[in-house]
Amino acid sequence: MMLLLSSILRRKPAVLLQVRLLSSYGPPPGTTSQQQRIEKILVANRGEIACRIMRTAKRLGIRTVAVYSDADKDSFHVKSADEAVHIGPPPARLSYLNGSSIVEAAVRTGAQAVHPGYGFLSESSEFAQLVEDRGLTFIGPPASAIRDMGDKSASKRIMGAAGVPLVPGYHGSEQDVEIMRLEADKIGYPILIKPTHGGGGKGMRIVQSPNEFVDSFLGAQREAAASFGINTILLEKYITQPRHIEVQIFGDKFGNVLHLYERDCSVQRRHQKIIEEAPAPCVTDEFRTHLGQAAVSAAKAVGYHNAGTVEFIVDTKTGHFYFMEMNTRLQVEHPVTEMIVGQDLVEWQIRVANGEPLPISQGQVPLSGQAFTHGIELCHSCDVLFEFISKENINYFGHAFEARIYAENVLKGFLPATGVLHHYQPVPPSSTGNLFMLIHLRRILYSGCFLPAMLATLQFDIFYPILQLERVERNRIISTSHSHLSTSKPVSFIPLFASLFLLVLSFFYLTVRVETGVEQGDVVSMHYDPMIAKLVVWGENRAAALVKLKDCLLKFQVAGVPTNINFLQNLANHKAFEEGNVETHFIEHHKDDLFVDPNNKVIYEDAFSAARLGAKLVAACLCEKERSAMKESHSGDPSLLPIWYTHPPFRVNHHAQRTMEFEWENEYESSSSKPLMLSITYHPDGNYFIQIGENGAHILEVKASNLGNDNFIVEADGLTMNISLAVYTKGQIKHIHIWHGPHHLHFRQKLGLDLSDEDETQHKTSFETTSHPPGTVVAPMAGLVVKVLVEDGAKVEAGQPVLVLEAMKMEHVVKATSGGVVEGLKVGAGQQVSDGSVLFRVKVSHFEFGFWN
Repeated sequence: MMLLLSSILRRKPAVLLQVRLLSSYGPPPGTTSQQQRIEKILVANRGEIACRIMRTAKRLGIRTVAVYSDADKDSFHVKSADEAVHIGPPPARLSYLNGSSIVEAAVRTGAQAVHPGYGFLSESSEFAQLVEDRGLTFIGPPASAIRDMGDKSASKRIMGAAGVPLVPGYHGSEQDVEIMRLEADKIGYPILIKPTHGGGGKGMRIVQSPNEFVDSFLGAQREAAASFGINTILLEKYITQPRHIEVQIFGDKFGNVLHLYERDCSVQRRHQKIIEEAPAPCVTDEFRTHLGQAAVSAAKAVGYHNAGTVEFIVDTKTGHFYFMEMNTRLQVEHPVTEMIVGQDLVEWQIRVANGEPLPISQGQVPLSGQAFTHGIELCHSCDVLFEFISKENINYFGHAFEARIYAENVLKGFLPATGVLHHYQPVPPSSTGNLFMLIHLRRILYSGCFLPAMLATLQFDIFYPILQLERVERNRIISTSHSHLSTSKPVSFIPLFASLFLLVLSFFYLTVRVETGVEQGDVVSMHYDPMIAKLVVWGENRAAALVKLKDCLLKFQVAGVPTNINFLQNLANHKAFEEGNVETHFIEHHKDDLFVDPNNKVIYEDAFSAARLGAKLVAACLCEKERSAMKESHSGDPSLLPIWYTHPPFRVNHHAQRTMEFEWENEYESSSSKPLMLSITYHPDGNYFIQIGENGAHILEVKASNLGNDNFIVEADGLTMNISLAVYTKGQIKHIHIWHGPHHLHFRQKLGLDLSDEDETQHKTSFETTSHPPGTVVAPMAGLVVKVLVEDGAKVEAGQPVLVLEAMKMEHVVKATSGGVVEGLKVGAGQQVSDGSVLFRVKVSHFEFGFWN
């Protein structure tokens, strides 16, 4: 160990790369920019990205200003800012898309710069120009680049002129539906309809045949207008088996552009990414090089600076890649790039906007095998270390995944969900200390890069002065030698101290981070994107990162709204995903494995068996929690404790008894859920004996220990397990969630029906399924009625669209469930409806059975 430490700490002659202080703002010496240091930033966004930007700004000593709508007045991003300004009502077009109000807020609060985040106005050239016109700094690319590349039709023409491969399509300005239909016929079906502005899959439609084109085109226009304020559309030939691979690029105002390698974002639903990873699996170094060069060329063609992402479609049949679009902003999935290159991209954005050059060159961002060659040069002291680690067994930068946690109903086609986050406990950030990480940290320090993004998430402010001292010393050596190559050993203990510090620091280097903009008790609103959080993990290779992703998904707890966590677990555990065999139709092609068939009796019985066990564990934990609370409350007078046994729900004897009734909230088929009546017997030795029903086939002996905060250690059937509960009340129903092992179960309990056995004979079923007359159609989600397509009393056919709902900027067409006559259609355009509310009824007429001509 001492030999290893001495090797790490020993300084050797090597190439010295110019660095700059973390604390120094403004252009470095030798540049001509007269821009002043940014001291206050207005973040023109909400949610997790606003919090993400504010965290980096705070670390850099920059004050932040939040903007918020009526729906966000108590939100987490408002609490995270130094100041906050109200900008309007909940609809985005009246608040977060109101550029003039946002700029006025920046001027009024004295902010020198505006960061747009992603979404909303981040790709609006008009907004960027408005910011610049008011004398403020736009933390993003120039308005001209946003205009050229943000308009997907214009960007296709520019890329075509530059020789970048393009998918066949129509990128013209004509938007008449009939002309567009003729263009689609020329291209050939299937066709991809896509808005020329914006992103996130909003407004995109895949059209398989000509008779679907008009409705799909008009729907895409409406959705694009609602999301981005512009309804122009382009058409492309739809590649049937594509991969979605994108390249992170960065440019400064001095003409330097580099790429930070690629991300694979192929696994999508509704054309929106849900799991991203970097680097892309199953990609050769040659392919990676060509892809990166094409992305840099695309950026240079429009004079690009700041962060951007060039997206490519890769045809898995031919291996060819095609330019798809360029996102002129920071991407949602940027953390996976940060994890593998050890950079804070938000800090890069701020520094570039402030007039500084890029901190490193392309050659200083090696990947995989390249890192070994550069690592020897950059680490200065890796003799023993590199002998200890085999080149064949290490991917130098490791691998990272990001899983997006959404409030959505997976079995309803991933429809967005709304509600209160009654329980929200994301997996805690974690770190690791190992030789691999130590090399990575030394490389980052000595290559002249800024501090790793992972440290920024922990806000270890005490660490920065130490690294600054190290960089001051290195700059002194550089300025003394007047050369980038030093052959003399520096006489200083500061670098030695920094190296020792890095050894300790490697144990704090985050390998799990959660980017979120919510906290427990917040409301997921119908007005905005339903993303709750982004779970980001890092591992030394893809397999290690995937293991960590699976483990963290199991530990991620959300209750109050339906989420996609279980679905993400299914994705991460799928064999094809484990092998890296991904493409954009992954979910559709593997739907039989990813979705549970409610008609599969074997699967249902297994699930119901797990629910019965879960109900017993819940009963034991709830009883133990109540018993512990009662015992604690009467600790001063032990004579009062027997009262708990002498009144319902427990009786006066050695084996106190009670009953509980739960209903399992079956995520697969709610109509098949059954009430579960549990009989609980408490023994003086502290154990509970629990059975379901009077003639329960199995009595489970459970010993539960309350750890506080609804966490328990439970012993049952010879097994010891950790259990977490979340309990909350909605109306007259108590909701109980339990997490144990790989299971997350949801039970309901009607208030006032916790019975002693004397009352059991008078008990009646407490859960009644809400029933509606046949043909009744209810709202599949809370949303806004944007269009009513038929009148009350109209004759419709099965599957015919009746109205269109919009929630979280996504449209959903509500169709007739059968042929007949529409009755009770009372809603109109502009009206908000709640999830499950009755929209209309289709009355089946005798004419449907052959009497109608």
